[in-house]
Amino acid sequence: MAGIPLYFVDLQDDLDDFGFEDYGPDCDSMRITAFLDIPGQDNLAPLARLEKYAFSDNIFNRQIIARGLLDVFRDFSHNEEDYLTVMAIVVRLAEDTEPTVRTELMEQIPPIAIFLQESRQNFPTSFSEYLMPIVVRYLTDPNNQVRKASQDSLLILLEQGLVGQYDIENKVCPILLDLSAPESDDEYKVEAVNIICKMASMVNKSTVEQLLLPRFCELCGDGKLFQVRKVCAANFGDICNAVGQEATEKNLIPKFFELCSDSVWGMRKACAECFMAVSYTISPEVRRSKLSPLFISLISDPCRWVRQAAFQSLGPFISTFANPSSAGLYIREDGTLSIRPSSPCPTGNNTNDVPSSPEEQVGGKLESLTDGPSARCENSNSGATEESSATQVTIGVDQTILTQSDNADPYVTKDIKECQINSYQEVNSRVQSAEDVFNTFLYWRPPLPDISQDLELLQCKTEIHEESCPASEVLCNNCVASSEIKKVLQSLQEHMDDPDVQAQVQVLSAALRAAHLDSVGCYEIKQNEEVNGNYPEDTPGLVLDPNSVNDSTLSSLPSQDEAINPSSPTVIKNMDSEEQHSGDNKALEAEKNDPLHEEDKSKLQDIIPQPLLDQYLSMTDPARAQTVDTEIAKHCAYSLPGVALTLGRQNWHCLKDTYETLASDVQWKVRRTLAFSIHELAVILGDQLTAADLVPIFNGFLKDLDEVRIGILKHLYDFLKLLHADKRREYLYQLQEFVVTDNSRNWRFRYELAEQLILILELYNPNDVYDYLRHIALTLCSDKVSEVRWISFKLVVAILQKFYANSANSLGLNFINELIVRFRHCSKWVGRQAFAFICQAVVEEECMPADHFVEHLLPSLLSLASDPVPNVRVLLAKALRQTLLEKVYFRSVGNPHLEAVEETVLVLQADRDQDVSFFATIKPKHNNMHITSLEKQN
Repeated sequence: MAGIPLYFVDLQDDLDDFGFEDYGPDCDSMRITAFLDIPGQDNLAPLARLEKYAFSDNIFNRQIIARGLLDVFRDFSHNEEDYLTVMAIVVRLAEDTEPTVRTELMEQIPPIAIFLQESRQNFPTSFSEYLMPIVVRYLTDPNNQVRKASQDSLLILLEQGLVGQYDIENKVCPILLDLSAPESDDEYKVEAVNIICKMASMVNKSTVEQLLLPRFCELCGDGKLFQVRKVCAANFGDICNAVGQEATEKNLIPKFFELCSDSVWGMRKACAECFMAVSYTISPEVRRSKLSPLFISLISDPCRWVRQAAFQSLGPFISTFANPSSAGLYIREDGTLSIRPSSPCPTGNNTNDVPSSPEEQVGGKLESLTDGPSARCENSNSGATEESSATQVTIGVDQTILTQSDNADPYVTKDIKECQINSYQEVNSRVQSAEDVFNTFLYWRPPLPDISQDLELLQCKTEIHEESCPASEVLCNNCVASSEIKKVLQSLQEHMDDPDVQAQVQVLSAALRAAHLDSVGCYEIKQNEEVNGNYPEDTPGLVLDPNSVNDSTLSSLPSQDEAINPSSPTVIKNMDSEEQHSGDNKALEAEKNDPLHEEDKSKLQDIIPQPLLDQYLSMTDPARAQTVDTEIAKHCAYSLPGVALTLGRQNWHCLKDTYETLASDVQWKVRRTLAFSIHELAVILGDQLTAADLVPIFNGFLKDLDEVRIGILKHLYDFLKLLHADKRREYLYQLQEFVVTDNSRNWRFRYELAEQLILILELYNPNDVYDYLRHIALTLCSDKVSEVRWISFKLVVAILQKFYANSANSLGLNFINELIVRFRHCSKWVGRQAFAFICQAVVEEECMPADHFVEHLLPSLLSLASDPVPNVRVLLAKALRQTLLEKVYFRSVGNPHLEAVEETVLVLQADRDQDVSFFATIKPKHNNMHITSLEKQN
């Protein structure tokens, strides 16, 4: 009806001719078809008059009828015969030759359908027989405006569940399939595929798979119109979500690959934008093996717009690898991230040890070997940190490594050979028990080769030779053992991505080192060393990275525990060349001491494909802002909590430098983004990493611009509650810095501070509240902006409640006396009005004993009855009439204070100000005492 007045401007004469004399632009409340009720010169009944105007030669008449059909149905739907007559008129009106009439009619179909569903029992039959054919027919209307109206109406009807399954399968889907056929008109085809994509989430899964999915796959490869492919690419995630994992991997992923390599850059950009939705639907195996390399290709796309979209989707895509439970976290129904409740550590094996308190670090992840199926529950009650939460992988390394590395397990102190045997048995038991305990890596990796017999044979051969062979033959035997170990290592090179294989290679590398150490003690070996070069006595043990083992080398990447602590020493050697070239030692020592090499090692992890993490970390590179997007750092900051959750706190070292870089970015928008999410990151990292890495950045944000500080302030309580009590207490003095803002007009900043302080009260004891927070509250109570003052009064009441709830009555009494001095005896009327409001809120919230209230606050409150300002007396009348007299304590017979209150009320009822007497007389409405209603009284 909002558009009706447009017609009155130019067509008022037509309105007068057809009974609209009294229906002008100001009569919005009238029904559009009210003229049907006005007897005219034709002496026709309302339905006859409706039919006459519905098929009038005047286009405007037909438009009015189409627009007012909902009112017509409301009037005539009670009588079955009248209802059928109106429905027949609608069907005939649908064949109108004027497009504007058909558009008006189509726009009324959804509200008519909703009304009929509520009012008629036979709605499904009548809707399917009369209205649904009109909607379907208009999808092929030659007028673009009519088709657009029918498409919108169809989606509304599907969303509201008004279209039956039979109509969907036999009326809607066939017409959409015809319109999207290869021989169909291009314009119709684009519109049809758009409807198919949008309705996929509104119909059941079987309908989409059987009827719509084949056509969608066909349209994804449409070589005639790139607009069709672009619509498919933009809605690809919705289709994947509608059909589920199996159909997505079987039918849609191949098409997605084709779209990602389309010659039109708009297609590739659309694919990059929906990558997270596609990744969310598929299995971890396909996500890692297929989608990750595909995404890397989009990041390296020659088109800048594609790269920009890919980098914006990189963080969300990485987040699809997340498993919050592996970090000891879970996501609530409201979407907030919370720490998982603690559980006792059982005896025996445990796949996911959860600390006994939220303040403990959660050690390791489900996917990592150190928290694998045979992870022990050692030190579970000693607040173990990431460095000691699980047995490290460097088993078999000599004591030099164990003493130098910060990550060394204190329990691994046995000699080399015993460590080799025990650690191999432990790793082998992990592989054997993998069927009993779920592991994401064991879920997707190919089967491991069984090398237990080979290693047992190797061990037996070594022991026999040690007992029977003279010292002169040890070197030869050790060379044979080394050769056997290398063959086993080469057989494992096809399974380097699996953490269990990594552990086996760790053991074998230690065994290889042990063979060399045995040979060092022999005189014959010493003579050979004079020819081939000496091993330094302090040479650390070999640590072998399984990701780069090949036929000729034992590679140079760090082991898993070294990724946690990049400071642990690592000697990277080529064993074959080491036996022949002594000069390699110097070059390898230089590589070990290279800081750039150590920096690269610190970024290694095994949760997500390493190239994805490398690309994400590169988003802070200033060159990216020039070649990709000037706001790429902001996108990196926005998705960093999701990436951190995916990697887990045990891999925080991968993101630490990036986070610090973003925190010092010159763009305040980047720092603002981090400030708004630092509390969520604190939940992910735990209290120890938060204190070490986030608190310094948090302190920097406290001194930043107001645009950045507001992010800290909005979640100040959420961040402080995660800190230890001693660390939390350090911020008491700094809280008052929030009162000062860059712009004094930014009153919402101070309003937010008051709201946060109400929550923060529970984190501190009454003495701290009195010494620090009380001053801030009183300062805010004197703010120039009334909104800040009113919320600050609530803060004052909360502080008073804090004192009495913790039996700090003396502090409460001191605070009351200060309130009386500051507000009751304030020279400004707003202060005295504030005192009345505080007293009312104190009684309403029952934050102090009633006898204390009547002794310390009531006399000062009643004395406001003689205040010269009516606004003060108005609030006093409300406080007495609507709050005090509603409490049982004041209404009890014999209460000595009841008489004084009633006398004051009588005085206010006789007040010369009309508003004061009104609020002193009116009966209170229960449960309507709302603070916001009082905030407007000044």
